Amino acid sequence: MTIYRTPDARFEGLPDWPYAPKYLEIAGGLRVHYVDEGAADAQPVLMLHGEPTWSYLYRHMIGPATASGFRVVAPDLIGFGRSDKPLGRGAYSYAAQVVWMRQWIEALDLQNIVLACQDWGSLIGLRLVAEMPERFAGVALSNGGLPEGQPAPRAFAIWRAFSRYSPVFPIGKIVKAGAKRELSPAEIAAYDAPFPTRASKVAARVHPSFVPLGDNVAVPDQKRAWAALEAFDKPFLCCFSDGDPITRGGDALFTARVPGTHGMTHRTLKGGHFIQEDDPAGFVAAIRDVAAASVNR
Repeated sequence: MTIYRTPDARFEGLPDWPYAPKYLEIAGGLRVHYVDEGAADAQPVLMLHGEPTWSYLYRHMIGPATASGFRVVAPDLIGFGRSDKPLGRGAYSYAAQVVWMRQWIEALDLQNIVLACQDWGSLIGLRLVAEMPERFAGVALSNGGLPEGQPAPRAFAIWRAFSRYSPVFPIGKIVKAGAKRELSPAEIAAYDAPFPTRASKVAARVHPSFVPLGDNVAVPDQKRAWAALEAFDKPFLCCFSDGDPITRGGDALFTARVPGTHGMTHRTLKGGHFIQEDDPAGFVAAIRDVAAASVNR
């Protein structure tokens, strides 16, 4: 397997990103990069990014969350950010991402986790909750889902075709288009930083095809995960945005099926798909609510 590691120089001087990189090698020799901030014995908040971003997406949430007394751990998925990037499309799959993140969580022995997730962070994170619910205290979910073979929404079908066929794939501009607030040129460049070559974008290019909408190999795994979530009674809070055409209305699936959603103060945040850019304070407030509710259940 040929692996690409983005040069460290690409990550120097990024705006609002003072965090020292940490690395952990998982099975197969792949190196996962992650941010680890806050007291080591504090309750961990696992902030999982999605497609085509990296942990930089959570830069406006890490500080407020640690100031609230949490330990924040924010990994880069394999193929993204400062983590290793296998250059063959065949190295990637939905199942592989779940296994890689599970190995990373187990290696750090994270317990009593509050999961904060969005986009692919929810596809992977909710599978992890289903597989090892004993490690999780609760979930704050924004603009994500756990599809199990439903038809693809038109907006997602367009995105999937673009990611596959477009001759250019400007990651920073893609993130900009998915946020309501205006990103600065330096912020756009920070999203581009992990991907200096065409080959380094292979994971970002291929992941939309893995989303189990329609006929997809991952559908049986999704159905098993849903069965586990239908028994998950720990706090589960939905905080979707009011301006995301891809996930709008998806919270209803969870409030109807996951018992942990009962009694929680679900809310609508203000922003687009990348809610971490548009309403980070609202997302952090949801995390605090989940943690508080977990003490009382």
